Amino acid sequence: MTRIAVLGAGSWGSTFALVLADAGCEVTVWARREETARAIRETHRNPEYLGEVQLPDAVTASAEVAQALEGADGVVLALPTQRLRENLSDWRRAGIDLPPVPVLSLAKGIERGTDQRMSQVIAEAGGVDPARIAVLSGPNLAVEIAARQPSGSVIAAADESIAHTVARWCAAPGFRSYVSQDVVGVEVAGAMKNVIAIAVGAAMGLGYGDNTCATLITRGLAEITRLGVALGGQPATFAGLAGMGDLVATCTSPLSRNHRLGNALGRGLDVEAALAEVGQTAEGVATARAVEELAQSLDIDMPITRSLVGVVDHGVTIEQATSALLSRSVRPE
Repeated sequence: MTRIAVLGAGSWGSTFALVLADAGCEVTVWARREETARAIRETHRNPEYLGEVQLPDAVTASAEVAQALEGADGVVLALPTQRLRENLSDWRRAGIDLPPVPVLSLAKGIERGTDQRMSQVIAEAGGVDPARIAVLSGPNLAVEIAARQPSGSVIAAADESIAHTVARWCAAPGFRSYVSQDVVGVEVAGAMKNVIAIAVGAAMGLGYGDNTCATLITRGLAEITRLGVALGGQPATFAGLAGMGDLVATCTSPLSRNHRLGNALGRGLDVEAALAEVGQTAEGVATARAVEELAQSLDIDMPITRSLVGVVDHGVTIEQATSALLSRSVRPE
C-alpha cells in the first residue's frame, strides 16, 4: 500500500488526506500542534478545520515531522504559502530532509520578497530535485471535497510520469485528476485566482450584482493569463480547471476564504478586521503584493491586482478603486 505523508493539518491538508485515504493510501498527517495530531489519531476528526467530518481509518497523525515522513512513498506539502520556506528551512536545519520521492504542493500563492512560485521555493529551500515536484490546482473548495462531492483538478509536473504517479495517489471516487506538464501555468493560475476572488468578494460586499462580478472574473482571467504566459505558462492552461475552473469557484463561493475576505472589505472593514473575521489564512493579500512587484518588473498591466494593493496597503477605498478601473481609457479587449 502506498504511504503518503501530508505535511500540514489545515482544512485543505486534512481534506486531501481524506482523498488519499479514499484512494487506498495510508496517510500520516503532520500537525504543528500535538492536540490536533491527537484528535486525528484518536477520533479521526480535525474539529478545528473540518468540523464533524469523519476521516478514514487509514489516516493517522503526528506532531513530529520525522515520524510523519518515515517510510513515505510520497510527500504532500499543505502549508501556507508565506510559511513554506520557513518550515522547509527549519526542518533541514534540524537534519530532516524530504525523502527522494515525488513531492506534491497544494499551496496556491507567490512568495513575497522573492516572487517565487511554490515549486521554486520547494526546490530551493527544501533541496528537492525539481523533476520530483508536482503542483495541484483546480476548483478545490475543501468543505465540498470533504463531503465527497464530485470535483476535478489538474496535477502538473515537468516529468509527466511524476504527474501520473501523483494522480494515482488521489484517484478517489469523485476526485477526478487531469495531468499536465505546465507547472508554471498551473501555479500562476492557482495563485492569482485568490487575488481576483478578493476583488469579486469586495464588489459583492458593496452590493454590486452579477454584471460587475462577471466583468471582474473575465478581466481577472485576462490578467492571470498575461502574467502566466509572460512567465512561460501555456495559454490553454488558463481556460481549463486550473484557470477558469478554480477562478469561478473561488470568486463566487462563500466557502472561499478570499471571497469572504473581499466581502468584508466591501462592507467597510479594514484589512486586519477582515482577516480576523475570516479566521483562517487567506493567501490573496500577500499574493497580490508579490504579483504587483512581479508585474512591474515584467512591465505587465494588471489593473485589478494594482487596485487591490491600493486598497489593502495605501488607504484607497473600494469605491475609489472601482471608479479608477471604470475610468481607464478605451482599448481593445
